[in-house]
Parts: sequence; C-alpha cells; structure tokens
Amino acid sequence: MHRCLKLPVALALALFAGTAAAADKPETLTIGITGFLSGPASVFGEPARAASEILLDDLNRAGGIGGVPVTAIWVDEGAGGEHVLSEYRRLVQDVGVDAMFASISSGNCKKVAPLAEDLKILNIMWDCGTQKIFEENSYRYVFRTQANATPEMLSTLLYLLKTKPDFETIAVVNQDYAWGRDSWHIFSTALQRLKPGVRVVAELFPKFGAPDFSTEISRLLALRPDVILSTSWGGDLDNFVRQSVQRGLTERSTFVLPLMESSLQRIGPDMPEGVIVGGRGDHYFLHPEFRDDAAFTAFVERYHAATGEYPIYPVFHIAQALAALQGAYERAIAGNDGAWPDREQVVDAMEGLEFRGLGRTVRIRDDHQGVEDQMIGVTRRDPTYGFAVMDHMMIFPGAEITTPVGMDSTAWLENLPESILEIPVETYRHAE
Repeated sequence: MHRCLKLPVALALALFAGTAAAADKPETLTIGITGFLSGPASVFGEPARAASEILLDDLNRAGGIGGVPVTAIWVDEGAGGEHVLSEYRRLVQDVGVDAMFASISSGNCKKVAPLAEDLKILNIMWDCGTQKIFEENSYRYVFRTQANATPEMLSTLLYLLKTKPDFETIAVVNQDYAWGRDSWHIFSTALQRLKPGVRVVAELFPKFGAPDFSTEISRLLALRPDVILSTSWGGDLDNFVRQSVQRGLTERSTFVLPLMESSLQRIGPDMPEGVIVGGRGDHYFLHPEFRDDAAFTAFVERYHAATGEYPIYPVFHIAQALAALQGAYERAIAGNDGAWPDREQVVDAMEGLEFRGLGRTVRIRDDHQGVEDQMIGVTRRDPTYGFAVMDHMMIFPGAEITTPVGMDSTAWLENLPESILEIPVETYRHAE
C-alpha cells in the first residue's frame, strides 16, 4: 500500500476482531465520487479518477480498510447539476454506497450538502473551494478534506506582498460565475486591508468558457497595471495566458495565477518565467519536502506511466479524501473494540481527524473544514521538463490564514492584523 495514504491507527484491532464483528463486515466498501469526466472541466476530473484507481489498487492490495476492499463509482458532473443530484440519490438509496465524495463544482457542493444531511450519508467535499459551505450552515454528515478559497487567496496575496511589495495598480480577469467573483472578493478585501493604497484599474469578467480574450488584453495593454490577477482555471486560463504571451502582456505586468499549477503542463514552453502560481494547497509533483520520499516519488512515477502526465492538484485532493476516509474507518474500528463500525461511528470519527494524503498533514476542524497549508511560487524554466516548474516556493501555515471557526470570511479579512504579513513561512528553491 502507498504509505502516504496509510494512517497510524490501530488497524491490528480490526484484524483480530471476534467472529461476530467479522460477520458484520461488508464484502466491499463502496464510495460514490462526483467529478467532471466530460467537458472542459474534465481536465480536473479525469486526473483525479486515474489517481483514485492507482490509490485504491494499492490500498486493496494491502488488505483494504479493516480487511474490506474499497471500490468507487464515478458520476460525471459534466452532465449537469440535476444529473449529479439524481445520481447522488440513486447511489445512496438504491446502490447503498457507504460514503460519497462530492464535488468539484462549488455549485454542486452547495446542492449536495443538504441532500447528504437528508440522506444521512457521509459526504466528503473533496475538491470544491467555496468558503460559504460551513460559514453559512452547520452540518453533521458533510466534511471538507482540503482548504477553501479564503486561505488559497490570502496566501497568494501574502506571497505577492512579500515578493513584489511596491505595486500600485492591479487588474483582475476572472470567469463570470460564482468562483470568479467570490475569489476576487476575498482577494480584494484582504488587499484593501493590507495595502489600501493600491488602485484597482479594471475588473473584467469574461463569460465562462470564452475562447477569445482579445478585448480584455487590449484594455490591459492600454491600462498597464502593475499586477494582473486571474483565478480562472482550465481552458479559459490556458487561452488567456497563451494570448497574453503572444501580445506581450506578460512582459508588462506581473501575472498572479493561483490555480496555474494545474495548467503548467498544458501551456508547456509558452509559459513565461516569473509568474506567481499556486496549486490550491501544498500540492506539487516536485513537492520540496517529499520529492525525495520513496513512496511519494513511486506514486508520481506510477501516475506518469499510466497517464503520460504528472499529478496536478485534483490528484492530491482525491488522495486526501481517500486518506481521510481510511483514517475515519480505522479510528472508528479502534474505538469500537475492533468491531466493524456503523455509519454514525464513522461520521463521529471524522471529527477532529488528522490525516495525510500526498502532501502535508490536514486536520478537520470543529466546523468540518479542513485546515491545509498553502504553497505558492513563481514559474521557472527547467530543461528537464517541457514546461515551467515552480521556484522560490513559500509554504504558508493553514491555521494562520484560514478564517476562524464561527466567523465570516469577509468580516475576518476586513479586520486582518498587519502582523499576518510577518507569519513565519518556510521557503524552498527548485532542485535544492
């Protein structure tokens, strides 16, 4: 079994459980997973599905969870929100899955969270970023095994302020839907608090899926902002970066792209150096703390052999969700004197859980939000790869940059102490 997925919980108790407990074990532990398997967002879903197959194969070869093999049934979010809800309900009520992982889309996460409560099914939000889930509601059965948009955007801003503190103007080019507007709201609120003199010279929100950014680029060339932020992702981000490079915009402004880690391989040699990039967590196939770890590198090599690509952040997110599921079951088994736990005991075991997937340890807070460290860096060309890598990396501690339990992100960001600029961060150079 891949040891990054393994958690130090008393699995031996389950192996030596009595016959009565063994009889209660299911033949298979089944999870349903929603992710984009079609459409432009499949660039996130397909890598995650490929990774889940590798990780589950490793897990099952090692005996599964408490001696029970684990299988996954995937649902395509690309078919639309109504399809996701219909399949979610079918998997829980008709198939009888033991847990659900949903979703990539923040909109779908908002829809499935109350449904999970109604169905009383453990739901792990394995990728969506909206900070509003646990700030606006309280759930028993819903947990998130990675950070939300607030620490992701705040760490990006802190990196910018540490490395390019003298900028005076900024523009944003974001996709015109909830993520694009919410992530800009988080970033701009924190920016106004920490560097209030910066002028926002343009707020541009092209239609989601737009292939042509000539209008936006022409305006930015005329405005010449010191910084251009885009929290876009997928094909939209790829097209915006390529067209900006072609017209020389990347040479005039500092680009800040918090989700760019997932696009670096697709952009390839066209990606300029010096662009500030992130990967929604401490997610990176050349993670400076684990790149020499045998189990980590073995997974990266196996994933590359299977897909022809290196892992991107959705791969790390699905690994964290699987690690959390395994950790919760093993914790529940240990607390149940080695007997197989019921669903409610597993949900209880998720409370306060600490686990590790392919990056640093993540902790589930009282509000069910995962606390995850954030790594930000800048692009650098390396002849070893046909695409830009990350350099001058900083890892920001999740506990310091995540909205406290019970607080609203906007209110918290509006009152950030200036001391947050001085929180200690660990720094790394590429290949050192």
